[in-house]
Amino acid sequence: MVRKVFSSATKIILPLILATAILWWMYRGIKWDDVKQAFGSEMSWTWMLLSFPFGIMAQVFRALRWKQVLEPMGEKPRLHTCINAVFISYASSLIVPRVGEMLRCGILRRWERTNFSKGIGTVVTERVIDSAMVMLLALITILCQIPLFMNFFSETGLSLKGFLGTFTTAGWLVTLVCGILILCTIVLLVSRLNFFSRTRAVLADLKDGLFSVRYVKNPVLFLFYSIGIWASYYLHFYLTFYCFQSTAQLGAMAALVAFVVGCFAVLVPTPNGAGPWHFAVKTVLVLYGVSQIYAALFVLVVHTIQTLLVVALGLYGVVALFLTKKTFRS
Repeated sequence: MVRKVFSSATKIILPLILATAILWWMYRGIKWDDVKQAFGSEMSWTWMLLSFPFGIMAQVFRALRWKQVLEPMGEKPRLHTCINAVFISYASSLIVPRVGEMLRCGILRRWERTNFSKGIGTVVTERVIDSAMVMLLALITILCQIPLFMNFFSETGLSLKGFLGTFTTAGWLVTLVCGILILCTIVLLVSRLNFFSRTRAVLADLKDGLFSVRYVKNPVLFLFYSIGIWASYYLHFYLTFYCFQSTAQLGAMAALVAFVVGCFAVLVPTPNGAGPWHFAVKTVLVLYGVSQIYAALFVLVVHTIQTLLVVALGLYGVVALFLTKKTFRS
């Protein structure tokens, strides 16, 4: 019992310590007045508010896709329950990284009487598809940006080696630690699948969930939802560039590079990627010519506000869910 409590506490405390350490290192030299100014007079709240619908739609598209994948297995949860479960899953992952996937399957089990193991299978399938989407985005980004990077280095006289040379020892240490944690997270997620293989029945349900995507009634709609998720994520991030003069002129491709790098950074198990995401996106912005301080303030403001949106949606999901009657079936 003590060991279990210690393990659970470690999953919460260690990510918080890592996130806090990276954030402290990044912002240790920034004055509080600079932060207040970044949230106030120097920021356009209009563009920030315009980005909110896309942040919401990303989660709604995920719920729509999830419902579609569950239906071929005879599971027909109500759409609003799926949406609220996704809202809550994102918010809960701010406290314990990666717990959201398990929680949303549990919510559907409790409110809609769906099969938990099948739900887990669909979530794993979603992760595989999302990983493929990110890898495709990364490939497109690299191919599109090679000429730009070559031109940038040519005009400025800066080499990639010279840019990497600007990293401090602490910067390299953060990069190394984040890389190791990403690998550990991948290994942990794979190993946890063994938990669902204790019985043949559970394994069969998990397999059904994994391969459910092959039987969706409308593959075109499934593809639309998948693209919609990532297009919404990107626009949710890209529109925030117009909130600040230092990033407003960078353009859509620069935002795409920062977005893709940030997607890989959030694999590090910290609350909503706090710390690694800040460090990664800030590094990209500096590469595009944004000053260190403005890049740091940009990622601080954007991440803070977008995290608060996730919290607000999670609270809404909790209230809406408990006002929803449970489905009863044999």
